[in-house]
Amino acid sequence: MSILLISDLHLEQERPDISRAFLRFLETRAVDAQALYILGDFFEVWIGDDAITPFQRSIAQALRHLSERGTRVYLMHGNRDFLLGNAFCQEAGCTLLPDPCVIELNGERVLLMHGDSLCTQDIAYMKLRRWLRNPICQFVLRNLPLNTRQKLARKLRNESRSQTRMKASEIVDVTPEEVPRIMAAHRVRTLIHGHTHRPATHQLLVNGEPAQRIVLGDWDKQGWALQVDRQGIQQNAFDLAVGLETQQ
Repeated sequence: MSILLISDLHLEQERPDISRAFLRFLETRAVDAQALYILGDFFEVWIGDDAITPFQRSIAQALRHLSERGTRVYLMHGNRDFLLGNAFCQEAGCTLLPDPCVIELNGERVLLMHGDSLCTQDIAYMKLRRWLRNPICQFVLRNLPLNTRQKLARKLRNESRSQTRMKASEIVDVTPEEVPRIMAAHRVRTLIHGHTHRPATHQLLVNGEPAQRIVLGDWDKQGWALQVDRQGIQQNAFDLAVGLETQQ
């Protein structure tokens, strides 16, 4: 059986093409998989489990249906949905993973991350990230009135989009020196992450040994899924409308 990894779907009601493609993905490829890992930014925005919308609940129910059919589902926070909590995971039948997290794939230790913490050259974002991930800050955010959280989420999302367009591409990508450092710290030769929306496989050296960094693609103009099975690791893109795959 295979293991599937996806990231950066940014699900929202305003993009029904992506949600339809995801539901089709669950019914076709994911249902035959041993496990599905979703490495962050699953939703475009998440302001608290208590504010779940009918659209988001339908996604949770689809994940639970997949889980009940035998596919284990794992979810990691991204920079857009870091307030996803245990209530959602219980409803969706999935397990929340820490970021970073080491798992075993084909007998090898593999490091999973969302990827935003690797972008250390983006000083302003890293400061904001430390503030938003602080447990005290998250407690305050979760207890703000719903309309206040909605306004704050819109403000942060608009500012993020504006600043990303203005920053140099190397600033919003991972810091090259940070990758081997964290891989060495976790004693792995394979790192899989999302966040940058730049799907690729990068070869590098970690402590003088060959290693690889696999970047998952985002779901926008097409969908992406990384499949791990006995044949190895392969990432495919597919058309959101018809589900046709093209090997990358």
